[in-house]
Amino acid sequence: MGDFDGLAAIVTGGASGIGAAVARKLQESGANVAVMDLAPSEDPGVFSVLADVSNDDSVCAAVDAVVQRFGRIDIVVNNAGIGAQGHVGSNTDDEWHRVFDVNVLGLVRVSRACLPYLRESPAAAIVNTSSLVATAGLPKRALYTASKGAVLSLTRAMAADHLHEGIRVNCVNPGTADTPWIGRLLAAADNPAAERAALEDRQPHGRLVTPDEVADAIIYLASPRSGSTAGFDLAVDGGMQALRLRPQVR
Repeated sequence: MGDFDGLAAIVTGGASGIGAAVARKLQESGANVAVMDLAPSEDPGVFSVLADVSNDDSVCAAVDAVVQRFGRIDIVVNNAGIGAQGHVGSNTDDEWHRVFDVNVLGLVRVSRACLPYLRESPAAAIVNTSSLVATAGLPKRALYTASKGAVLSLTRAMAADHLHEGIRVNCVNPGTADTPWIGRLLAAADNPAAERAALEDRQPHGRLVTPDEVADAIIYLASPRSGSTAGFDLAVDGGMQALRLRPQVR
């Protein structure tokens, strides 16, 4: 018997990276899983629904398809997101709007469409993917930081609004994870090996976070076992948020 037996879960951005790891682990724990993504999932064990979280009609149609397939929604993992680089003056208004439309309003659209079904669930949970940048300032991440800071604050507000309805809302704050997006950034660097080493050294445990490690944290927050956890942000960052270690002598 798994923690999620009989429950239905939606994972946005679940076709790759952290989202794909979450979808797989939810299946292993007994859930019926729907992946909502711009690209089809290659996992034959999930119900793959093409959806654009920046479009409300697309989100509502995808949620309707999930309900028709599973008859319920119990878990929502708002993981879909896009990155951005640069200081506060590096990006145009259009780029600021584009990133917020996916990273923040995408979460709003999916959660809003799922609320009527979550209110009927005996084990309702929403888990949002925020980021270490919401709690620690990193260079050249102004736009991304602003969007993920909004996710963190929104998580707490949603938890306050919906806990009395039996819906727990929490988020994870990953550090630099070994995802396809980071892979693309490294590939575009002048010296990919040196850039990867710098990212690894920045995290106190000396390596990139794995998608599975972030997924395990999400699974915990989504599980009925964490029934007394609400409005919480769980750092999965190798100690970046909390630790101040002395540099190692080499």
